[in-house]
Amino acid sequence: MTYDVIIIGGSYAGISAATQLGRARRKVLVIDGGERRNRFAQSSHGFLTRDGTAAAEIAAIGREQLRAYSTVRWMDGQAERAEAADDGFRVVTRAGEALAARRLVLAMGVRDELPNVPGLAERWGKSVFHCPYCHGYELDQAPLGVLAASPMSMHHAMMLPDWGPTTFFLNDAFAPDDEQRARLERRGVVIEGGAVERVVGERADVVMRDGRIFPLAGLFTLPRVSPSTPMAEQLGCEVEEGPMGTVIRVDERKTTSIAGVYACGDAARMGGSLPLAVSDGVIAGVAAHQSLIFG
Repeated sequence: MTYDVIIIGGSYAGISAATQLGRARRKVLVIDGGERRNRFAQSSHGFLTRDGTAAAEIAAIGREQLRAYSTVRWMDGQAERAEAADDGFRVVTRAGEALAARRLVLAMGVRDELPNVPGLAERWGKSVFHCPYCHGYELDQAPLGVLAASPMSMHHAMMLPDWGPTTFFLNDAFAPDDEQRARLERRGVVIEGGAVERVVGERADVVMRDGRIFPLAGLFTLPRVSPSTPMAEQLGCEVEEGPMGTVIRVDERKTTSIAGVYACGDAARMGGSLPLAVSDGVIAGVAAHQSLIFG
């Protein structure tokens, strides 16, 4: 059997893309490895009608609704290899099953590589975050921190005072120039230039190497990201390197550099959130469908 579209990744972007294709009555296969990027977060915010809903619940509802479309098949498993084949593409799963499709949608998400600070990973998604729009409001204007990870951390630190008093921990990862320091000071950001030793406490208290402790309600940092599977590399898709890592290069219709391959969600954008992933999936699903008609 040859599917019209195989979607690699069954989180928010993948479900969204598959829904558009299922509603077009196309034969679709979603292969999902079962690891959502936001699996560590208890709730999701900023998504219309679902503000504050458990992230896992939103994904579960999406899967249930998707499975109502008779032409859509869901596969729990890992896609390990993808390559061009006659009239389309060939995908091989970890279980050894070979599958064919006319189009591919890459929605596999990203891996987050956090700064190497003890205590950070254990609090990721709970009191250590990357997106203030997703988690800032609930911190209720309490003291916040930004842990520098790249030059983009300047952008982070400039934004955070809208959500609470902000301390910018440079941690030898970023050195603002005089103009940047002046901008941060105008925003009320306190700059700490020393090294961070670890993160402790019920929330995310920062312990400096010199022994000082900064009690915080939440700590924000920018992990380096990379696609969670090598599918894009195997297919020859171009990628973009940026201060936050590597993402798949796409155009406004989520088309990659390889004809017939689309990419959406966090794997195809610098920065991301659940609402953006859903939007990306709609665009990719519609574009993949229309390409089957118009070429």
